[in-house]
This record gives sequence, structure tokens and C-alpha cells, in this order.
Amino acid sequence: MGRYVEDAKELLQLVGGRENVAAVSHCMTRMRFVLNEPQKADIGKIEAMKAVKGSFTQSGQFQIIIGNTVVDFYNDFVAVSGIEGVAKEAVKEAAKQNQNVVQRMVTALAEIFAPLIPAIITGGLILGFRNCIDSLYLFENGTKTLCETSQFWAGMDGFLWLIGEAVFHMLPVGICWSVTKKMGTTQMLGIVLGLTLVSGQLLNAYAVAGTAAADIPVWNFDFFKVKMIGYQAQVLPAILAAFTLVYLEKFFRRIIPAVVSMIVVPFCSLVLAVIAAHFVLGPVGWQIGSAISSVVYAGITGSFKVIFGAVFGFVYAPLVITGLHHMSNAIDLQLIADYGGTMLWPMIALSNIAQGSAVLGMILLQRRNQEAQEVNVPACASCYMGVTEPAMFGVNLKYGFPFLCGMTGSACAAVVCVTMGVTANAIGVGGLPGILSIQPEYMPAFGLCMLVAVAVPLILTFILGSRKLETADFVGKTEAQEPSCAADGAPGAGAGDAIGATAGVAAGAGSGQKEGEQELPRKEVKNLKAFLSGRVISLKELNDGVFSEGVMGEGCAILPESDVLLSPADAIVKVLMQDARHACGLILENGAEILLHVGIDTVNMKGDGFTYLVEEGQVVRAGTPLIRFDREKIKAAGYTDAVVCIVTEQADIKKMRFVTGIKAEANTTIVAEFE
Repeated sequence: MGRYVEDAKELLQLVGGRENVAAVSHCMTRMRFVLNEPQKADIGKIEAMKAVKGSFTQSGQFQIIIGNTVVDFYNDFVAVSGIEGVAKEAVKEAAKQNQNVVQRMVTALAEIFAPLIPAIITGGLILGFRNCIDSLYLFENGTKTLCETSQFWAGMDGFLWLIGEAVFHMLPVGICWSVTKKMGTTQMLGIVLGLTLVSGQLLNAYAVAGTAAADIPVWNFDFFKVKMIGYQAQVLPAILAAFTLVYLEKFFRRIIPAVVSMIVVPFCSLVLAVIAAHFVLGPVGWQIGSAISSVVYAGITGSFKVIFGAVFGFVYAPLVITGLHHMSNAIDLQLIADYGGTMLWPMIALSNIAQGSAVLGMILLQRRNQEAQEVNVPACASCYMGVTEPAMFGVNLKYGFPFLCGMTGSACAAVVCVTMGVTANAIGVGGLPGILSIQPEYMPAFGLCMLVAVAVPLILTFILGSRKLETADFVGKTEAQEPSCAADGAPGAGAGDAIGATAGVAAGAGSGQKEGEQELPRKEVKNLKAFLSGRVISLKELNDGVFSEGVMGEGCAILPESDVLLSPADAIVKVLMQDARHACGLILENGAEILLHVGIDTVNMKGDGFTYLVEEGQVVRAGTPLIRFDREKIKAAGYTDAVVCIVTEQADIKKMRFVTGIKAEANTTIVAEFE
């Protein structure tokens, strides 16, 4: 009998039974289901299970967060259900059955922009910082900016534009690369195609409007002429050109003999794609993109702007649930290209704040419910930093009314926002830091909008929650129970489970521990040492929807300079993921459990470039090599090689402090301190 047999039986029933499961797999922390009829899943009861840390639906998959014991849970689920698990990619393919044409298009758009988001956020922060130093008149009685009073900051302002220009003006290069990467064709050809769209030989897209038609340079082919116009910051022309390149390359691969394909396929594909891009697709895409941005701009600035703002502010959070919000990235970027700024992004940032403020209301209501606060607090923090999924899926949708309160607050703030014409220079910086992307003259107005986005959801949630929540919601299930329940031996969440699991592993019960192996003594653990050499960063800097938002627990990450992951403390190897070999779970001497995870989404590499150096059940000491990984392969596959350490079960740890922003030496530098 496995540890999670009963939980697995319950979960099978709650997802709608065996006949409702089209496919199931797992990654290092989550069970991934494709359900034939998703509406049959009882999400409320699933999330109430002790083994479940949360759930969400994404790209047609119903994902249940279990933690670093997911392998044990998955094995028990497969055994109980009789359903044969499949690979993660097969689950993704099966998930398409739950998506209509529009959802598939949105998913494709999201997958194109996802690798670009870190660069867009960086560019947005840089433009926001430049706003503060070159556009805010704060010096000499409000007559000069910082750049005007300091040559150093004037030089810094010019230098930072090097990065800002690379991010936004050269955006078509990133889009073409991302499309070819997603579609599995030659990425270098995509980069070259993108470069032809922003070449210095062309008239810069930003200069087109101010250039007389007769002065626009052309390619003269005798019997016809083509305008030499660049597509800096243009989204749709780049997407159309990139997909043309993809399908041309796939077409020529099918018809060209392999013996000459290395020469013929790239030549024909690239040349024809560039011709199509500049002769047809670029001009057409520009016109379509401009038409879309014109309609949106008219809605934001026209006679019905208050209605537009209210509707957009109210529905944006539900759009996040469906994934349709990814379309706004392309519209925002087109607005910036056409009008020098976007009025859409400020409302998105306000929606983030509003959902976070609804969670803040739940924090106040559930201040005596420690179990709820473990989800509420990190979810609220992540929302205020611009990532709403943990708050919406983990808190607001769970109770229902906080989600509606957040939507209402977002609508109110959006109305104020469009009324005052708040405009952003860039996108990517959401939540409270979103004010950095606002044009300087609108920063005070946006500050007022932020107050509305905080106050309205907070007050509404507190009032409604005072009436709707039950006693167990306010104080937690344990405190709401009769005293005899605890005395009957019902285990509490967290420490009890971790200690029990530790004892089982140390004794060799179900852990894979070999005879004669040393048992790990039970004692206090004061700290964790660096698990490899490199710069230590906070989880927030990972920009990952699970790790960054504290769903799995607190921790840190290291940008590695070495390629061998070491144990940060004396421990027992509890979990190894044999098919992907990119992560492992350890139990420390105090019963706490930690997860060590190499890279983000590296499960997709299916173990290529990863080698386990230990076995399940093995006792390891601080500094023992655990995993060897190939950093170059990870980067070539398009993933970050950051190595994450998460404390998934605290056991008797009362306080944790992670040391970030430093350069760490493997097995020497202390990166976490426990009390």
C-alpha cells in the first residue's frame, strides 16, 4: 500500500472517474490531467484535500499542485486508477481536444510571447527608470530633471537607451526567433529574417509618418518599386513573416532530396520569406495592426471611454483564466508603435493590484487561520508584483466573492484611469511597480488609480467575507474542531507529515533505502550551504508561475557557474525523477523537505543533459554531488539554467531567511538560515 492510495482514490472520484481522464502525466511538482469533460471535476473538494496545494487549468490541462512528493502520488494514482500515464508532450497534444480554434490561436500567441516576456519586462523597467531621470522636473524649483543637473545621469540615460532600443525596436527579431523555435524549424533563419525587418538600410518605422511619400527610399526593379520601410516594434508583420518562413522551410524539406537539402532548403526558404515579408506581408500586417490599434485607441479615448474602461477593467481577470489576455501584449505593443504609448497596460496593472487587494482582504479576515495565510500572503505579494495566477486560482476563485470584488475594484480604477488619460511608455511591469512604466506627467493620476484599486476590493472583500465565511474559514479547521479531534491522533498539516515521512525513509520503509545504509540522525538544522557556485537570486527573479509566487514554499535560486548540483545539507534522497533527471527531493535531519530543481521547464528536455549521481534512499552529506547537468544544452533548448531550492515542508523550522544578491561558493557560502 502506497502512502497516497486513499488520496488517489478520492482524487480519481473527484476528477470524474476513470472514464473522464483522457491522459495524465506529472512534472516535478504537479499532476497534469486532460479531462474529457472538465466540468465534471469538483475543484472545491480537490483543493480541500490535504495532499493538494492548489489547482489551475491552463492550455486545456487541469493541473493539480502536489509538491515534491508528486512522484509517489502519481504512482499510487496510476495503480489505483489503472490508467497508464503518458509523456508530458502527449498530454499537451491530448489537451488540444479541450480547446477551440480561438483557444488554440491564443495558446500559440502565448507560446510565442512567453520567451520574450523577460526581455520586455527588462525593457519596461529601463524605460521607467529613464522616465524618472530625464522627464521628472524635480530639481531647481521644478525646472530641471536629474539628467539636466548631472552629466553622469545624462550619460547613464543615453547608455540605457542602448538596451531599451534593443528590446522594443528590435522586437521583430525576437518574434521571428520565437516562432521558429515553437514550430521546430531553423531558429537562425528566423533571426536573420527578423534582422531584415529592422535593418539600418531601411527607413525606420518611427520616421515613416514624418517622411514625405516622395522621400521614402525604394527598391527599383525597373517595372515595379517596393518601399524600403523598416518594421521596428511592429508585431503582426513579424508574426506573418515568421510563419511564412516556417511553412516554406517545412515545404522544401518535404520535396528536396536530403543530399542537397542543407543548401537548397535554407536558401529558398529565407529568400522567399524575405521577399514575401517586404513585398506583401509587411505592408498588409502593418495596416491590419494599425487598424486594430486604432479601434482600441478610439475605445479608450472616445465618447464611450468610461464604458470601455469599466468593461475592460471588469473582464480582464476572467480573460487571464481563459488565457485570452495574451492577446493584449500584441495590442499594447502596436499602440506603443502607433501612438507613442499605451492606455491599455495601465488598466492591466490596476487589475493585478485589485486582485491582490481582494486577497489582502482575505488576509485580514483569516488572520487567525495559519493554514490559509500560508497561501494568502505569498499570493497577495505576487499579485502586487504583477503575477495574478496564484491569487486568483489559490484564493479568490476558491471563495468566489473575492474574485468578484477584485473585478469590481479593477473596473472602478479603470474608469478613473481612462478618464484621466493615463498612458504607459512600455509594458511588462505590472502591479505596484507598474507606475515605473507610466509617462511622468500621468504618474500622480496613476497613483490615484492605484489607491482606488487597493481600497475598493479590500473594503468589499472584508464586508462580504464577514457575512459569507464560516468559522473554519476564519480560524482554520484545527481550531474550529472540538479539542478531542486533535487528541484522537489526527495529524496536522506540515510538520507532522514531514516528520512521519522522514521516519519512514530513515527506516527504509517505502524509500528505496538499501540494507546496511546509514540512517540519518534526528537533529536541528541551522542553515543550508550553497548547492553550487554562482549568483544567488530571489525566487521572484525567476518569473515562474509556481516557484516565483511561493506556491511550493520559500526558497532561493542560483545562476550557476558550475555544472554539478551539490546537497546543501546532510539529508536523505527522497525523490528522484528518473525520466527527466532534472530535480530531486531531500529530507533534512530536522524532518524538513527541500526540492532542488535544475532550470525552469527543463522537464521538457526528457533527461537529455542530466545525470543523477545518487540513488533514492541514499544518505548524503553537505557537498555530496547530486546531479550533473549540461548548461549549454539547457540554454540551447531555450530554458534558463537557474537552479532552484525550495523548502516544501518546514517541519519544526519557525523562521527562514534566504541570503540573495550575493556571489556564492559551492558548499561554503550559507544561502539560508533557519530558526
